[in-house]
Amino acid sequence: MAVTPQPTAVNDDGILPIVRVPILDRKQALFAYELLFPRPIGSDIDAAALAHTQATLSAIADGSLKRLVRDNRAFLHMSPQLLLEHADILRHNARLGASISADVGTDDQLLEKLRELKGHGCLFMLEDFNLPADPEHRAGVDALLRIVQFAKVAVDHRHPVAARAHMDYVHAFGVKVIVTGIDSHETFVDYADQDVDGFQGKYLLRPERVDMPRLAPSKLGVLRLMGALQDPENGPVELGKIIRDDAVLSYKLLGCVNSAYFALPRQLKSVEQAAVFFGVNRMRNWIFTMAVSGMDERPPELLRLALIRAHMCEKLARTIKPELQEMAFTAGLFSLLDTLMNVSMAYVLEHLPLAIEIREALLEGAGPFAPLLDQIRHWEQGELETDSALRTQHLQTMAAMYVEAASWADHVYAFADGTAVVEAEA
Repeated sequence: MAVTPQPTAVNDDGILPIVRVPILDRKQALFAYELLFPRPIGSDIDAAALAHTQATLSAIADGSLKRLVRDNRAFLHMSPQLLLEHADILRHNARLGASISADVGTDDQLLEKLRELKGHGCLFMLEDFNLPADPEHRAGVDALLRIVQFAKVAVDHRHPVAARAHMDYVHAFGVKVIVTGIDSHETFVDYADQDVDGFQGKYLLRPERVDMPRLAPSKLGVLRLMGALQDPENGPVELGKIIRDDAVLSYKLLGCVNSAYFALPRQLKSVEQAAVFFGVNRMRNWIFTMAVSGMDERPPELLRLALIRAHMCEKLARTIKPELQEMAFTAGLFSLLDTLMNVSMAYVLEHLPLAIEIREALLEGAGPFAPLLDQIRHWEQGELETDSALRTQHLQTMAAMYVEAASWADHVYAFADGTAVVEAEA
């Protein structure tokens, strides 16, 4: 029986081609989302991005984008034109902030509008900038720094000494720093003890470097559970027996599958019934999700990203090889397994009897699932790799998959970490 998820973030023009990129605080909790529009690799913001921004503002105004950001703080790049035309949206959405470029500082009319909006409590983030030698442009940057609450400082193209000097310049105006271009955990550690409020970069998707791979007891327990679940002889009854003694895990799982999101015709009262209804492979993956969420060592956004990948990989496989979609879900979910466990992929897969197609994708970037994972990784970075002839169709397809996947991932994660259960009982 097919289960139809609820639609999300849809406006009159259809589903928005948008991706939320997390900014984390020093404790690796979510600080804010940055909303990006995927575009061809290497291209700059164009007219299409401007149109998407306008559509996004409309979606924010009518409340249909609320679910995508879950009431978290979110920043959206806004051009001078859009700042003037859509100031009311910023006034009436306290969690939405505008990301603005440094050249805005040369427009006196716009500076006055920004000061007015700040007086109403609106949030602004200055995008990364280089200090201009020209006095007029330097004065414009300084004027913006007297208005914005946050400023990005990119550290991937600056020497550490220059980056810290740049941060000091920003701090002199009382502005909080968001460092970007944090592409390794070593770089994160370098800046974690600095006066920094947010961190953004690819480091979130990579395991930390360790001299000797070692799995903590909680992680070994999860892998042993997954090893037992991967036995192809296990059916619904066997799955139920494997987790029967873990009351918390069973409670989370049944709470999730019986939630209003899936609109089931009847309540499922056991793991066995859920495995019959949803399928054994899907239940294996959901049990893994619930178990991983209890480890607490890794950022919550990381598991959300793994769930989004799983859902998108399954949907992409459905359009190519429908018979592989369940396996594709597993490939997407496990594509961040090394980062979740904080060991190399080769090391962690020694403990799991996965299908050869999944192992090829995760270890070698080969096999039927590797191209699907590549598409998803590009989308996460706000990139499109499709040629122009197919770009529009591809954009629409990926946008629909992403919005649905993000909604599903947030829903499942809420049950995995217990917040949805608490809300249901309150």
